[in-house]
Amino acid sequence: MDTQAVVLDADQQAAADRLAEIAGRVGKRWRRPRGLYLYGGPGRGKTMLMDRFFAAVPSKRKRRFHFHGFFARLNAGVHEYGSIDASADALLGDAELLCFDEFHVHDAGDARLVERLLDRLFARRITLVVTSNYPPEQLLPNPLFHPMFEPAIAEIVAHLEVVAVDGPLDYREIHGRHTGFAAGEYTVGECPVRGRAEVPIAHRLMYARAAGNGELTVDFAEICGIPVSAADFLALLGEYRRWTVCGVPDLTTVPPDWVMRFVNLVDVLYDADLELSIWAERSRDELGKEVRRVPDLYRTLSRLGELRVRRTEPVG
Repeated sequence: MDTQAVVLDADQQAAADRLAEIAGRVGKRWRRPRGLYLYGGPGRGKTMLMDRFFAAVPSKRKRRFHFHGFFARLNAGVHEYGSIDASADALLGDAELLCFDEFHVHDAGDARLVERLLDRLFARRITLVVTSNYPPEQLLPNPLFHPMFEPAIAEIVAHLEVVAVDGPLDYREIHGRHTGFAAGEYTVGECPVRGRAEVPIAHRLMYARAAGNGELTVDFAEICGIPVSAADFLALLGEYRRWTVCGVPDLTTVPPDWVMRFVNLVDVLYDADLELSIWAERSRDELGKEVRRVPDLYRTLSRLGELRVRRTEPVG
């Protein structure tokens, strides 16, 4: 998004005004500013606003992270330093301002770590500014696990002002261009890529059709049929920025845990705004007829609806 050419919409301007107030107070000994939680759909300018804000804060005691990158380093540091508090302190140093881009919680196993991290940040009175595709009440949306995260959500709402940046225009589509997640395609048919490559994931090897030059092409059964988590998908994002998943079946024909991994994978790529293409046996509308089998599948199908459709007739 060209920040010089685009006039801020109403939601963006309201968020920018609030961020300007925070920027002028970061580092003040008294009346430290309350943090800010900006949420809205992809392409609404949240990252642009955060970048402008971060550059405007004169303090050198500031840190900015993409959340999945920070969380991967936090997890690694737990093993190195012995606790999440020690790992967080090593990452944060003397920060008085922390910015997280693409804050999210999908994995129940990670939720406890996120809750402990938030406790640490608020205890240190660090000013926190985050962007997210989700309002706080939709974090960890799986209804089986959501109640366990409700205390953390209450902490977020108590310490951060929640502001929607969700205007009607997706700036990624200006001049007809699609970028990020929306640049992918949904195709009903056989994936043309042939080959075999070994990809390390979660202390095991996954066999992909192709892997290299920032692109990964893998079969649904390979990536969703093995015991991996959202954190394991996150660990691959630094190496692979364009993803293709082949052989996606009618989701009523595979075990629910496979479907849940597919949900997690789409969530991770959507939140990181990375290109995803799908080769499936069924149209998107037919893919998950029984959404009730996996409560979060409705969100996945909605997100796949942002991909351009190339074919609609079933395979065979």
